Amino acid sequence: MTLTADPRAERTYQVRTFGCQMNVHDSERISGLLESSGYAPAGEGVEPDLVVFNTCAVRENADNRLYGNLGNLRSVKDNHPGMQIAVGGCLAQKDQQTIISKAPWVDVVFGTHNIGSLPALLERSRHNQQAELEILEALEVFPSTLPTKRDSTYSGWVSISVGCNNTCTFCIVPSLRGKEKDRRPGEILAEVQALVDGGAVEVTLLGQNVNTYGVEFGDRGAFAKLLRACGQIEGLERVRFTSPHPASFTEDVIEAMAETPNVMPQLHMPLQSGSDRILKDMRRSYRSAKFLRILDSVRERMPHAAITTDIIVGFPGETEEDFQDTLDVVEASRFSSAFTFQYSIRPGTPAGEMQNQVPKAIVQERFERLTALQDRISAEETQKLVGTCQELLVTAHAGTKGAETGRLSGRAPDNRLVHFSVPAGAEQPRPGDFVTVAITEAHPYHLVADPELDPTGTGYTLRRSRAGDAWDRAQADSCGVPTAGTAPGGATLLGMPTLRPRS
Repeated sequence: MTLTADPRAERTYQVRTFGCQMNVHDSERISGLLESSGYAPAGEGVEPDLVVFNTCAVRENADNRLYGNLGNLRSVKDNHPGMQIAVGGCLAQKDQQTIISKAPWVDVVFGTHNIGSLPALLERSRHNQQAELEILEALEVFPSTLPTKRDSTYSGWVSISVGCNNTCTFCIVPSLRGKEKDRRPGEILAEVQALVDGGAVEVTLLGQNVNTYGVEFGDRGAFAKLLRACGQIEGLERVRFTSPHPASFTEDVIEAMAETPNVMPQLHMPLQSGSDRILKDMRRSYRSAKFLRILDSVRERMPHAAITTDIIVGFPGETEEDFQDTLDVVEASRFSSAFTFQYSIRPGTPAGEMQNQVPKAIVQERFERLTALQDRISAEETQKLVGTCQELLVTAHAGTKGAETGRLSGRAPDNRLVHFSVPAGAEQPRPGDFVTVAITEAHPYHLVADPELDPTGTGYTLRRSRAGDAWDRAQADSCGVPTAGTAPGGATLLGMPTLRPRS
């Protein structure tokens, strides 16, 4: 018989997130839902009463990672009366009953389409003393209508669409997230405005394919219009988006990026492969020449844009010639960084049924060559920035060596990570403030700004911001100190109301 906890006690929770930015944003919704239902976040080192896994199913190790974590929690739960475990996200949508079969100590399994059901499922499981499984095949409510616990006071995700209409042979996302569903522009802009009103100075527009936004309601130019509309929001200093699809990337989006001052000179453009034959087998409806033309067009309008990408190594049937085509495109593209993946079979995808799988040893050797090439290119590109001045949005995380070096961290307009020192006697910035620094040192994937080594004498300039003020309020509120002004960015925000359809 399962032990139960005192129902009058406040229950604590922890959300563990695996996967992409969409999962991170969904976890903000999950946290908001739980806090709106009376749960409190578990403190550092505190064993939570509820652990929620928000899972990814894109790569093969996702299964092992989840079940390994669940196995580690079994004995913890046995010794923690009333503890519950819930599994959601893409892997839950895919595996469903399998999760409970493999880990019968799990209390709730919910899918990508019914995040809003989680509190009720937890209560039902607790009452009935049995596992609850609820997976919907279509979206129940758009996630933006749910309460949200934002991770950051100064920056936020804003989902503009969910789902995907593409049929890439390696990808399981469309079957788990469903067909693309677009939000109305007014709802998106209202959420952006609400974030800005709460102190945020940066938003990232999020979708599986952001640049196909508007197709559902018949406006193929909707994404470019949305970028321009974000440029009209006072106090919004930085706008980013991820991820577009090369096949749907149009000139009007490039023009909107270049002509809207708060849209940052940064672009994530997934290549996947530089071989036209492999792109065809992947059902990626573009070819390498078109991909390179897009990059040329972006750089013609925004010469200092940083472009990142995704690349899969070892797709079924990939020959050495195909792989060399990828190396050639990477060399020509001059990516600032690349997310590189070794192909892994995902059950339920067409590529997983292909017979000509590439041996693991060959995939590994190619992967190492690709990462070595990208490391060299990244180092060459960051070296060009030494001596330039960059305005950084200061982040809350100082990096793994922050305590050792005494440096803080920030993001440049092109989203490059910069570790910087504050001169002796200068005012310290808060997360959300802006600092202007001169770059003094370059590494492949980060930059360093040390005012004492600045040959230009530019030094260090601090610009305090509304986002920094919001950070102060959030810190004071977390200590129980009452503060004036708007709600802190770390608060749980109510979901955005949907627009009433016209009669």
